[in-house]
Amino acid sequence: MKISGLVLGYHGCDKSIVDKIVATPQHLQKSENSYDWLGSGVYFWLNSPSRAIEFAQSISKNPNKTKDNKITTPDVVGAVIDLGNCLDLTEYSCLIELKNAHKSLIELCNKFNLPIPKNKKLYEKDNDIIIRELDCAVIKTLHNFRQKNNLQPYDSVMGMFNEGKALFEGTQIMEKTHTQICIRNLDCIKGYFKIL
Repeated sequence: MKISGLVLGYHGCDKSIVDKIVATPQHLQKSENSYDWLGSGVYFWLNSPSRAIEFAQSISKNPNKTKDNKITTPDVVGAVIDLGNCLDLTEYSCLIELKNAHKSLIELCNKFNLPIPKNKKLYEKDNDIIIRELDCAVIKTLHNFRQKNNLQPYDSVMGMFNEGKALFEGTQIMEKTHTQICIRNLDCIKGYFKIL
């Protein structure tokens, strides 16, 4: 679905990366992990520099939490983004498309006797399921289907992620709930800026 207008995204990383991205005409590196919940691309928190810095600080304190992100000095880079043709997981028609992609993935796994990917916790004591291999595989299946059928590719994927403990007793609002954006088409990133 085409989303008009520009949005602001924030990426938590090491200060050296922020300085390099802001000073030179280059993009952040795409994430290509099998557990990236929105598939392959550059990840941003929508309108949340505070969540981006919290993430960078968390990785800095727990370097074994991810294999790719080694952060010595936590920082945030902002980006002006045009989402373009967006797989918006808060929009019903996109959810139906994703459900159909899941069905196709299961059929393919069964046909070729492959294990079905699973979402899981990083550590048993974790509250959140952050290793999203199933979600990633379903989204990649959807992108492959669109490519094979000459459908317009999605430039970005956007979804809301419930994370953390409940904010207060009796609620389903979680302390780290956020909207995340995965940019597949780097032309959607119109520019980067440093957070003051």
